[in-house]
Amino acid sequence: MNAEIFDAIVIGAGPNGLVAANHMIDAGWSVLIVETQPTVGGAVRSDEGVQQGFVHDTFSAFYPLAEASPTIKSFELERHGLVWRHAPAVLGHPLPDGDWALLHRDREITADIMDRQHPGDGEAWRALCDDWDRIGDQMVGALLSPFPPVKSGLAALARLRSVGGLQFVKTMLTPVDEVGRAKFGGVSPRILLAGNAGHADIPLNAPGSGLMGILMTMLGQTVGFPVPEGGAGRLSEALAKRFESLGGTIWTSSEVVKIDVENKRAVGVRTADGGRVVARQSVIADVAALHLYGRLLEPSDVPRRTSEAMKSFDLDPSTVKVDWALDGAIPWASAPTYAPGTFHVADSVEQMSEALGQVSARAIPANPFMLAGQMTTADPSRSPAGTEALWAYTHVPQRAIRDAGEQGIRGVWDESDCERFADRMQARIEKLAPGFGSKILARRVIGPRELEARDANLVGGSINGGTSQLHQELIFRPTPGLGRAETQIKSLYLGSASAHPGGGVHGAPGMNAARAALAHARIRRLVPGR
Repeated sequence: MNAEIFDAIVIGAGPNGLVAANHMIDAGWSVLIVETQPTVGGAVRSDEGVQQGFVHDTFSAFYPLAEASPTIKSFELERHGLVWRHAPAVLGHPLPDGDWALLHRDREITADIMDRQHPGDGEAWRALCDDWDRIGDQMVGALLSPFPPVKSGLAALARLRSVGGLQFVKTMLTPVDEVGRAKFGGVSPRILLAGNAGHADIPLNAPGSGLMGILMTMLGQTVGFPVPEGGAGRLSEALAKRFESLGGTIWTSSEVVKIDVENKRAVGVRTADGGRVVARQSVIADVAALHLYGRLLEPSDVPRRTSEAMKSFDLDPSTVKVDWALDGAIPWASAPTYAPGTFHVADSVEQMSEALGQVSARAIPANPFMLAGQMTTADPSRSPAGTEALWAYTHVPQRAIRDAGEQGIRGVWDESDCERFADRMQARIEKLAPGFGSKILARRVIGPRELEARDANLVGGSINGGTSQLHQELIFRPTPGLGRAETQIKSLYLGSASAHPGGGVHGAPGMNAARAALAHARIRRLVPGR
């Protein structure tokens, strides 16, 4: 059987693979995407598996980075069926005293709420927003660009003086709990910043958490936390439709089991059914780094320093996600002024830090910090009128050594562990919304094992392709080197969240890989043999 031939092969149809494929087909290349699962999307998918008529996002749900990404915006996905929806409020955090910390898309409403709770915080919030207006776009551009981010970095430097110069840099490097205390007197801004920092696995008292907290919070304040109408899968479908409309080819239910390497150059792939596909120019792997170097390549093809470095590659924590179909709205003990699409659950910044610290110490948290989404509140098409499609997730250790709670959860994440831990999560919401349990029509628990079974890139239930802590970012991602998509094998590029700049649905790893592939192809044309 003759092998099929394409200019580029993309392994994996997650958002990064789809972004890479779209960019290369825009350049005139013939491109094939090969995906193991029966549908495209990776960790950007949705289903009705909880309750008929309720659409739940299987993995990720809210997409501020997609809305802010110049790459994804450039694809004009609205022409391919994508519609963004927003909840009345971006983010809420119910507080033990019955009040709420609220982030509204209108910064004046956000500031007014904060000022009523603690006079002076409204003015401080406006000042933080003003600084972001001056430099935020340049910071996002720098974060999503290949390292070093020359163009966006220079643009950010040019604006640095206008936001306070080195003092602004210091703020970005300061732990988020200290940033909150330094800038605000009340609880609400502090807990919103800390909760958004908690989306990554950086300890709240560690450098880098301040940048993450400010970035996510300011994105919420400027672009919101949008959701695709009809489910997260609609974003992936729009990327796939655009790609196919331009002549691209997608194979689903087809697993790549090997990357062919000849003379230290990637030349194609082999699939589980025995097929072989040739790549004239490039192979882009939207796969976890552990799978690329430990499964798809022959050990003899992986440079020794890379295989040695991968032994110390750190995953981010595992995840447990719970979906609920509710017969009505959450019965909050004290309802918020504006209904948020996203909400966080933690009694305080200190309790949040304690829960995240327990995960770092390999203990299953007794009172887990939770991120949650009221999807029907954000997008009424997600469930029948008057009901709610709800989810919440939290992090647990990759390898737990004890349960900090009292239920004796072992950390093996079989059905018993998952259900008991879901009860613990549910009790957290019940405390804030008495009667919550009586509203439940159906519940689904997706533990670390099932997350990985549904998407192999979510190794052990990790959702960010590797830790977001500083020792594995920039030039250290996935191993110490250039912090770029290139690998030590010519024509092979890492385009997953394991590559710089890491997790989040922004398409940057895929875009960086596609740009590198196109650039190197141009060099080969100019300098044959390279």
